[in-house]
Amino acid sequence: MPTRSVRRTHRIARTLRPAAAGAVALLALSACSSSDPETATGTGSGGASPRLSGTVTVFAAASLKESFGTLAERFEKDHPGTEVTFNFGGSDSLAAGITSGAPADVFAAASPKTMKTVTDAGDTAGAPVTFVRNQLEIAALPGNPDGISSLADLAEPGLKVVLCDAAVPCGAAAQKALKAGGVELKPVSYEEDVKAALTKVRLKEADAALVYRTDVQAAGGTVEGVTFPEAAEAVNDYPIALLENAPNPDAARAFIDLVRSPRARRC
Repeated sequence: MPTRSVRRTHRIARTLRPAAAGAVALLALSACSSSDPETATGTGSGGASPRLSGTVTVFAAASLKESFGTLAERFEKDHPGTEVTFNFGGSDSLAAGITSGAPADVFAAASPKTMKTVTDAGDTAGAPVTFVRNQLEIAALPGNPDGISSLADLAEPGLKVVLCDAAVPCGAAAQKALKAGGVELKPVSYEEDVKAALTKVRLKEADAALVYRTDVQAAGGTVEGVTFPEAAEAVNDYPIALLENAPNPDAARAFIDLVRSPRARRC
């Protein structure tokens, strides 16, 4: 499997406040936010399952790294004796790993399409649920020295732009947005996931990248975000599911409940 397991750190990143997603009236919520807070139920509030223990292994889209790391700290505090470990990466690679038998308890994907790969293989226990929506933003260099103000500006000659590979959700969303805006560009590279695309800008190896709004927020002052209306045409739903052969299903259900709970809005 091309992705490698990453243990979450204790660094708590900033999260995104709800913001309007254009005419379709969707919310570009941080990945810490529940998309269905009134119906989320279960053990997410902590204390309801005091006997939970052991490791919960979560395969999650790279764009969820900061927010899920924060939720993991909260979960472990609520349930002493548990530990949450992560494999973050491109959703397509994670799905391929799960269908190939990689041991995991939970899968959180950046699109329904990649989740469908896992459900079609019979590797989920029950139907996945959408817990958040995310949309694209342009990540420019600090101070936006190139004066990028629109999606069309990315096609300017000499501008070095990176995109996610079209096989992963952030890349598929980028292609939808570019098509909606009638913009054609030749990126200097296609990256394996959204974090890799963002890193190119943070290291000043590229002038701009199309990434998720949550990633721009988590990057703080190392990049500058530029919104564009075409992003509303490529909003990604993030589904989460308990896996069929989860080694620790009880704790996994509790973690999913936390992700879907109103408490997640405050992470």
